[in-house]
Amino acid sequence: MTDLPETMFAVTQTHDGYSGEATGPVIEDASDWLAEAELPLPQAGPGQVLIRMRMASVNPSDLHFIKGEYGQPRVKGAPAGFEGCGEVVAAGQGAEGLMGQRVAFVAAGSGAWAEYVVTQAQMCIPLRPDISDEDGAAQIVNPLTAMAMVDIARSDGDAFVLSAATSQLGKLMCSLGRDLGLKPIALVRRAEAVEPLKELGAEAVLVTTDADVIDQFAAISKNLKPRVFLDAVSDQLSEQIFAAMPNKARWVSYGKLSAEPPRLTQMGQFIFMGKRIEGFWLTQWMMSTPPADQMRVVAEVQARFADGRWKTDVSTHLPLREVVSGLADATKKTDGKIMITP
Repeated sequence: MTDLPETMFAVTQTHDGYSGEATGPVIEDASDWLAEAELPLPQAGPGQVLIRMRMASVNPSDLHFIKGEYGQPRVKGAPAGFEGCGEVVAAGQGAEGLMGQRVAFVAAGSGAWAEYVVTQAQMCIPLRPDISDEDGAAQIVNPLTAMAMVDIARSDGDAFVLSAATSQLGKLMCSLGRDLGLKPIALVRRAEAVEPLKELGAEAVLVTTDADVIDQFAAISKNLKPRVFLDAVSDQLSEQIFAAMPNKARWVSYGKLSAEPPRLTQMGQFIFMGKRIEGFWLTQWMMSTPPADQMRVVAEVQARFADGRWKTDVSTHLPLREVVSGLADATKKTDGKIMITP
């Protein structure tokens, strides 16, 4: 296309590799990790597309990543940001079928917090016309994770436990669990979140700051027998919850919102109760799940957003040129996602 610029504005990383620390997805000043830059327009190679960004979302994984605490190393000078939506404006060999389409994407090598993004065609999902940009920009990381993890929970009984339940992902899992006839047991930090989550589909909601929360959970666990714990916090309370779960329970960690490292206090449970701890990473799921199964999940995700069963709660629309100055303040709002606009 001839109307493409030679350069683009981007929010780039100022550090390489890993930090060796684990302080959680909290930032006081984004300029500690990010900078503004004018970069050459990236080029789409074979199997790749160039996307004009319409909206990009901010996930906890983005914050872990820019701080060097994620499972992939940072690249100094490369744009930050994993997920967004936009129009395909150029396509490499083998990816021409996406040309001109509005897609949800996961960035690969050229981050989403930029005016233009290059990624693999296989990391793009064409969006239905009735999907908003807000839902499109948050279409992959949380919704596909929700579908995949609730599928794990479903294979081990009709009750499951989830932490950080007021997050966008937690809300998706509560409503999906209800729709599938499951009984989500939600863990939250604030009492005012209890009733809204019950309305969304949680069978029970426990406030983790209650002094007797473990006793409350033990009583519920004895009754409902949840065998899967979908955990985004992964702290000492998580370990106590897991210890109070029945035999053959699985602690599935998919995030580290807490900087506290948990200690394992009930080692005998691994021997005599058949318990296990495992991790979940969406990238691995996308690489290992057959394409037909992925397409079924993607179609279900889009149908849920299109008919209103799922929606993306947005706390802030943050212009791309204000990310470095405004991201830290925006993260203090906990009632929805931050959406970055061009």
